[in-house]
Amino acid sequence: EALHGVAREQLVNNQNATVLNNTTSYPLSLSLGSTWDPELQYTEATAISDEAREVVKDNKYDLDFYSPTINLARDPRWGRTDESFSEDPLLTTKMADQFVNGMEGKDENGKLLPGSNGYYKTLTTIKHYAANNSEYNRLGGDSVMDDRDLREYYTKQFRDVIRDTQPGSIMSSYNKVNGVPAAANTYLIDNLARQTFGFQGYFTSDCDAIWTIQQRNGGRYPTWIPQGYDHVPNQYERHALASAAGEDLDCNTGYHDQWSYANTIPTAVAQKIKTQNDTFNENDVDVNVTRLFTARIQLGEFDAESQVPWIAAARSRVSKGTWVNSDANNAVTQTPARLALARKVGAESIVLLKNDAAADGSSLLPLKVPASGDYKVAVIGYYGNPPKNEVYLGGYSADFTAAGQRNIVTGYEGLKSAIQAVNPGATVDYLKGTASQRGALIPADVAAAANYDAVVVYVGNDHTDAAEDKDRTTLTLPGSQEALVNQVAAVNPNTIVYMETIGQVNVESFKDKVPAMLWSSFNAQRRGEALADVVLGKVNPGAHLPFTWYQSEAQLPPIDDYNLRGTNGTNGRTYMYFKGQPTYPFGYGLSYTSCELSKLRLNKSAVDANDTVRVRAEVENTGSTAGAQVAQLYVTTPDAPAAKQRPIKRLVAFDKVDLAPGESTHVNFDVKVRDLAFYDDAAGKWVVDPGRYGFELASSSTDVAQTQYVTVSGALDAVPATVTAKPVVAGADKAADIAQRLVFPVGATVDPQLTVALSDDRLFGYVLKGKSTALPAGMKVKLTSNRSNVVKIDSSDTIRTVKAGVATVTAQVSYNGEKASGSFVVYVK
Repeated sequence: EALHGVAREQLVNNQNATVLNNTTSYPLSLSLGSTWDPELQYTEATAISDEAREVVKDNKYDLDFYSPTINLARDPRWGRTDESFSEDPLLTTKMADQFVNGMEGKDENGKLLPGSNGYYKTLTTIKHYAANNSEYNRLGGDSVMDDRDLREYYTKQFRDVIRDTQPGSIMSSYNKVNGVPAAANTYLIDNLARQTFGFQGYFTSDCDAIWTIQQRNGGRYPTWIPQGYDHVPNQYERHALASAAGEDLDCNTGYHDQWSYANTIPTAVAQKIKTQNDTFNENDVDVNVTRLFTARIQLGEFDAESQVPWIAAARSRVSKGTWVNSDANNAVTQTPARLALARKVGAESIVLLKNDAAADGSSLLPLKVPASGDYKVAVIGYYGNPPKNEVYLGGYSADFTAAGQRNIVTGYEGLKSAIQAVNPGATVDYLKGTASQRGALIPADVAAAANYDAVVVYVGNDHTDAAEDKDRTTLTLPGSQEALVNQVAAVNPNTIVYMETIGQVNVESFKDKVPAMLWSSFNAQRRGEALADVVLGKVNPGAHLPFTWYQSEAQLPPIDDYNLRGTNGTNGRTYMYFKGQPTYPFGYGLSYTSCELSKLRLNKSAVDANDTVRVRAEVENTGSTAGAQVAQLYVTTPDAPAAKQRPIKRLVAFDKVDLAPGESTHVNFDVKVRDLAFYDDAAGKWVVDPGRYGFELASSSTDVAQTQYVTVSGALDAVPATVTAKPVVAGADKAADIAQRLVFPVGATVDPQLTVALSDDRLFGYVLKGKSTALPAGMKVKLTSNRSNVVKIDSSDTIRTVKAGVATVTAQVSYNGEKASGSFVVYVK
């Protein structure tokens, strides 16, 4: 695991991964999402992967990390909201792209860096695929939705990350999707991820999702009886069903029993178990294993260490054998540069929600600390200064023993140091405020708060309120923290509220009573420095909310309702479909300066469905302080009939720009009209609605500066996008119910069983046993072999194996003036 710092390594067989000690902890994903800064995410991920190479075994093993989480934050009660980047597919995709690139040793365009010698630094696992956003039923609940929601929302970020940067692996989730467990879901794994999206890496189960196919968590959830079965799959059948569906790796620890791929697959092959794809056979296993060995080869595991630049680079920073997973490591990999980066990311992630006038008539923030004289600030609240061994760094953090704890800076410590650096005579006190983490108010502390020039009420939550396997039931701050804010605000007009929480919380009782409010998710080990940088103005807040801040859970449908657009009178989800009044809109965030968005221009007023709209606008810093603004571009379909249930709007582009006082700059966006398409369930493809589209230049989803319209006509051209193959021995394998193979005998005729996905996501050719579709009229296929003495292709495109060896066959598909290609390996023996 390396979600916000390398934190787990699989050091012991048949147990959960070992928690590492004293590695650097960065802000969690939701904090990164609030930066709206993919480049900053790339910088952080690069630092995490550097540290990963330093601490793993021999700098070369255990290098696939089960991160990042790219499920969308559709419901703030979800116990893993802090692991998500955003509720929005585009923002999530852009942040996840750069997490993958930075971790895997790629540039920001998804290409391996020139100095890599072709090796990956690490591999990433995007998870949890798919629609896994409720913890109370995560081990077997059924996420039910139509294909439109599945394609437009729950898998869109997976589709786009795969196409942008090809991550090393994907983790399937525990839950069912429309009745079928994700770990054995051919539609999700093969038809969508591989055949349609073009995924080339390997699939791993969540731990232990294959077990849940049979167990359904002790009978809590409905069992799955596959098509053609009259019973719940047994231990051999469950593994055969998963393997044949494309689940290459069985992570068999966590909720496991004694059965795994290792001790069931041979028996499953011998029993010729019927799966949804074929009669289970050794060829299915060959394909699984090939993908896994490919990943290990990409990391350089089998090659001379001198060939893998990442090994030498790691050892130049931390000598081989000097890093140990105990306090004896002295937190050596928490370097000053990494701690400074954690501080920077933390400061950039803090959202300024409110900044009204203080007692002196000017905005309360940044605090105006005098250089000398009497000045008093109080930090109040348990989370402002907990014991170092109780500081909550978020899910999937490393353990911090004494050496690491010395590098933690609490909110109180950070504020005190920064204030006294300005005014050595200033008083900065810490008041507990509550008797314990969830305890009653301390009246004396509330009364004392009246005696300070400013008070920072530091509130939060942690794993006791929500975490993996535990959802929130309420958005209300836990314990007496809400009362603490209200009572302090009543006695001190210069009250600042800082919320460091898993996600949005209910602020309705106090948002109008305090002049200043700040929010971040769990903000890492240098959180106190980050907070001080923002409170004192060293960093001008430029973060924006990556989610809709609902007033309370009463505005939300049940957490297990996965319908995005709302049903039976319930509200829709996210800024795209929610029609209620939020506390703060998606994309919202204030600054210590003011910026103006203007001069929105489109290069055309009418376009074809296959065109690109070029959008240009101007951003100007009209204030007196340097700062950043996120120019957000949304698209609406104002004339769409209500029956189509189109979203209120969609984010289609954004750009974060830094500006000096008085400075202006242009932002430019190229928006492909095909990216504005909707998925048509009935037609089974993406379509572009004809009519008007509104392009909104905005600083949040509701703060729209200008709107321009373009009229769209015509239909999308369908061109080849992805070409995949499941080669078999012609004739014989079909009779034997073999769906795919890697190994072929000499003298065989190979049927490539090509599948072609068009750009509108329709599949043609071999899709699944019994569901093949003829290639469209006019589509041409050209086959070539890189070793014709091993595999020969004649003038009629017949593929024959000639002699023992290995050859790669490439299929180039031409259709509607465009080409796409895919390849497959034939091992002749």
